[in-house]
Amino acid sequence: MADLTGRTAIVTGGATLLAHGVISALAQAGARVVVADIDELGGGAAESLGAEVVYRRTDVTKDGEIAALIEATVERFGGIDIVVNLAATYLDEGFATRRSDWLTALDVNLVSMVEVVRAAHPHLAASAGGAVINFTSISSKVAQTGRWVYPACKAAIVQLTRSMAMDFAGDGIRVNSVSPGWTWSKIMDDLSGGDRAKTDKVAAPFHLTGRVGDGREVGEVVAFLASDAASVVTAADWAADGGYSALGPEQAVPAIPQLAD
Repeated sequence: MADLTGRTAIVTGGATLLAHGVISALAQAGARVVVADIDELGGGAAESLGAEVVYRRTDVTKDGEIAALIEATVERFGGIDIVVNLAATYLDEGFATRRSDWLTALDVNLVSMVEVVRAAHPHLAASAGGAVINFTSISSKVAQTGRWVYPACKAAIVQLTRSMAMDFAGDGIRVNSVSPGWTWSKIMDDLSGGDRAKTDKVAAPFHLTGRVGDGREVGEVVAFLASDAASVVTAADWAADGGYSALGPEQAVPAIPQLAD
């Protein structure tokens, strides 16, 4: 297990079901975690994940609130060692998406990552183990019918991660990204009526593991990347996707034999 004892992490978008798995993994590895989100209900629930997990309401599109988040974190825990950029919006109507919605999505999904890291940078540079983990997605690498905005944002984050890693290397800050596949989430829970078996069945053809992932599984990858165990890892995009990205259009089903059917 990764050892994050004595380190402080900020997790933006920390009120989601996926984020709860990430926070749980960080807390169990010994980190103190500040959950930043506009969802007060989900953020409050996150506080039950560890004795040193605290919630602070934060709109990451507002620079003043980001500054207040950084100040409050440092005041509470003495510094910042890890930033996990997980906040996102799924605002996306494909070709029909209007300019205003494009700009909103880019602000939440991409620009806000930069602004959170910009505000935290002095503290990350002062840390003996500064690390940034940006959340991308399998959507960054494949075309998905009717989706333009979200995949474009996620693809941009992969490149942003490389740029951050390059420019922060001299500060001793490692920057990586994580690309989850289908992961058990509120929308899956709602759409399936809480039927995990059904969800796994739908996901099986797209994942070598034959199921959706759990937030905690993704969280273990994040905790590793934030720890000294990953000291040689930077500027990398980690696929925490159950093999989704390894499969082509033929998926896991032998296609050639179907020609003889």
